[in-house]
Amino acid sequence: MKNLGNLMKQASQMQAKMGEMQAKMNEIEVTGAAGAGMLQVTLNGKFEMKRVKIDRSLVDPNEVEVLEDLLLAAFNDAKGKAEAMVQEEMAKLTGGLSLPEGFKLPF
Repeated sequence: MKNLGNLMKQASQMQAKMGEMQAKMNEIEVTGAAGAGMLQVTLNGKFEMKRVKIDRSLVDPNEVEVLEDLLLAAFNDAKGKAEAMVQEEMAKLTGGLSLPEGFKLPF
């Protein structure tokens, strides 16, 4: 029974750390770019878009598809950076404990 009590204590500590991590993910921001930085998208650690910056030279009514492609590329760049940052934070939280494939915490 002593081991069970220890396990429960560790679970409680991990839950508290998860709460801290969730709050931290709201504060972390990463920026993805496309078109040599002419279009930038900023996401937080929860993959919520916070800002979009578009260079005026990209705004051409006849080239909407280019702008759409750049926006998509910048978002995917930012999302990749945010995912890497979340994985890094999770590794710190779990002490390198490998979680099962598809097991995403805290999201």
